[in-house]
Amino acid sequence: MAEQTTVEEGKMPLLDHLIELRQRLLRSAMSIIVLFFICFYFAADLYDFLVQPLADIMEETGRDRRLIFTALHEAFFTYIKVAFFTAIFLAFPFIATQLWMFIAPGLYKHEKKAFMPFLIATPILFFLGGALVYYYVMPVAWKFFLTFETAGGAGTMPIELEAKVNEYLSLVMRLIFAFGICFELPVVMTLLARVGMISSEGMKDKRKYAIVLAFVAAAILTPPDPISQIGLALPTILLYEISIFAVRWVEKDKARNAEEEDEEEGESGDASADSSGEAPPGEAAGQEGTTP
Repeated sequence: MAEQTTVEEGKMPLLDHLIELRQRLLRSAMSIIVLFFICFYFAADLYDFLVQPLADIMEETGRDRRLIFTALHEAFFTYIKVAFFTAIFLAFPFIATQLWMFIAPGLYKHEKKAFMPFLIATPILFFLGGALVYYYVMPVAWKFFLTFETAGGAGTMPIELEAKVNEYLSLVMRLIFAFGICFELPVVMTLLARVGMISSEGMKDKRKYAIVLAFVAAAILTPPDPISQIGLALPTILLYEISIFAVRWVEKDKARNAEEEDEEEGESGDASADSSGEAPPGEAAGQEGTTP
């Protein structure tokens, strides 16, 4: 009851909500713009960081370490994309904070406790997915793709890699976003369990379908090579199993909160009955019997 009173006292008119939402969006947009210009200054270094796995493999195999661009504006717009993606990633904690500050006044205390871990886990899980791509999937996948180079010979022409800067960036960002989004599976499943849309038993029963969908999603989101597809499907299946335990924990937490609410309602009902001043039925009957 105290939580409900606090929320009702903090109610704002619709116009004030819209004004605050505009301020939060403007602050988020300004953070992205400021970080974009900072990241654009370091765009070449950031791109070199993304290219490093390919450069290391080419150096190991003695190949020519270079990327090409075939349009005058290609390298410039590639650096803009790098700066923009990096700015969004760096600005996410600030954007999430603005989102939290906007919705937190309208939440009960137990809702705040339930929602806060998701804001913290979302960027961490996305970062873990990107790290898996960069340090494991990309080196293995690049080695696989480079095996299709041929030296050529009498009557045949060599086939050599001439990677373009924009196509390489598109491939890398596609992999990073695919793994980052799939790593958000525990967050999504736990949120769905919070609203009662799924259950741990239902997830167990649908496990075989989830495995098939994991490989289908990996085939769609990753390049057409078995290494990156398996590299995405297996962690997704593991995250699905982790999600089952997370959903089970949410169910136990909801049951415990429901029991506490029932106990509080029972105690408040007893207190209101005591404060009403009514005599118990047995005492009332005794008093009536003694009346002449």
